[in-house]
Amino acid sequence: MLRQGIHKAGQGALLVGLLALFCWMGPHPALAGSAVPHFALPSVADGAVIDSNQYKGKVRLIIFWATWCPPCREEIPALIRLQDEFGAKGFTVVALSVDQDSAGMVRKFVEKNKVNYPVMRADRDVLQKFGGITGVPYSFLVDQAGNVVKSYPGFADYRILRNDISGLIR
Repeated sequence: MLRQGIHKAGQGALLVGLLALFCWMGPHPALAGSAVPHFALPSVADGAVIDSNQYKGKVRLIIFWATWCPPCREEIPALIRLQDEFGAKGFTVVALSVDQDSAGMVRKFVEKNKVNYPVMRADRDVLQKFGGITGVPYSFLVDQAGNVVKSYPGFADYRILRNDISGLIR
């Protein structure tokens, strides 16, 4: 009985590990210390093109994510909270979905989860500009000058993000 319980626990740990690997696979994009790449993509909310230049002068957390990715979904409440907490102080979360489904499906997900920050669908060009994103979630913290100051491969804890953002807000 004990051996069976240990075997099942081992299977659960293996499943969690494989799930994390499935959501996060790939090389570490080397952008820290460089200017954030420019992009202009349609919003999933209304199709209006959002140009990354409109965020100049703001601290930004640019996150690559997907609706099907459990760690990405787990981060959403923290991202909403960060947007609420720092939005009026010159900060914004900018989410770039890597979903292959329609923008409408992503829009429904965003509406259902009451996401309060801009969400766009990343194209292949944007993925390459950010160093070849091959796994999600993957986030980049950008300062007011438009420089990537830190990257977060995989799930990023709210407390770490809050501390890092607080250090950049003036």
